[in-house]
Amino acid sequence: MSFENLNKIVNNIKVRNLDNEDVEVVNDSALNMIGKGRQGAVFQLSEDICVKVFGNTKDCERELYALSLGQETNLFPKIHAHGPLYIAMDLINGVDLREYLQSQPLTSELSSKLIEMLITFKEIGFERIDHHKRQIYMQPDGNLKVIDVGRTVWRDRVYPYPRKLLKSLGKKNKELFLSHVQAMAPKLYKEWQYYIHMENLSRQIYQAQMKNPTTSPMLKNSIKNLLTNTERENFEKLLALVQKVFKEEWMKTMLALGYHPVHVMQKIDEYWYRKERYFNERYPNHKEQHDNNNRRKHGKHSSYENHQAPNRYKYYKKFNRQHDDY
Repeated sequence: MSFENLNKIVNNIKVRNLDNEDVEVVNDSALNMIGKGRQGAVFQLSEDICVKVFGNTKDCERELYALSLGQETNLFPKIHAHGPLYIAMDLINGVDLREYLQSQPLTSELSSKLIEMLITFKEIGFERIDHHKRQIYMQPDGNLKVIDVGRTVWRDRVYPYPRKLLKSLGKKNKELFLSHVQAMAPKLYKEWQYYIHMENLSRQIYQAQMKNPTTSPMLKNSIKNLLTNTERENFEKLLALVQKVFKEEWMKTMLALGYHPVHVMQKIDEYWYRKERYFNERYPNHKEQHDNNNRRKHGKHSSYENHQAPNRYKYYKKFNRQHDDY
């Protein structure tokens, strides 16, 4: 299929992002829209190729980068062309895991494939090793395909276990999946259970703080339980988990009081920025160790902002050589 006129076609499609809603779409092209979400809308180009049009360039860049990391695997749709606000890729057919599990059981074989999916996410460099079941598609041959992977990259804080996947499975299938993990990978199961327990404890502490802002001896003892693991890497994962829980619970509290979600998010980010800056100024040795850990993990670029940009440009340089006509 030729993509020479794709830019002209996409120019006839206007996608606008909305707060906490699916995008607004004005389609003056001849393409048929087959779906839309928070970041963009998907249109069918041919029997096996679609184009996703985004509401802003940042979401498009993020999705493009995430997809590019998985192009050497069979888990992701193949990229055919891209522009500032669109990506043309394979059209993923099949049944999403949400629909599949409504009529079919979660077998140990399927659980094994889900674990393999998470392993692939880790190996190719995703920050968030997790995915919602509605974005995982069962193929006729039994293999999996994933879509909407932009939110798996360029993240500074993530849950250290597949929380989104487990939560989306529902109580019954969550327990079944965890039993399969326990049988196949006991150490992994034990680690996930540890972080699940820490998340639950974090929520209890948050609720206690909301009811009684003054720090009680009981609360102090509870907080000590959060610091039982002295390994630095696990401590940083735990710190990120606590921050994620705080952000999520505080969002719920503020939204219930009628505050605008964008304003709340900005205030939370500003709060954590001040806290981290204060901590780094007071404990410079910790910051130095943290930067060294990041250098070992991401190369010479130590910070989140610094390490993502070179990876992005490295990808674009390689990919654009292959698609100079688009």
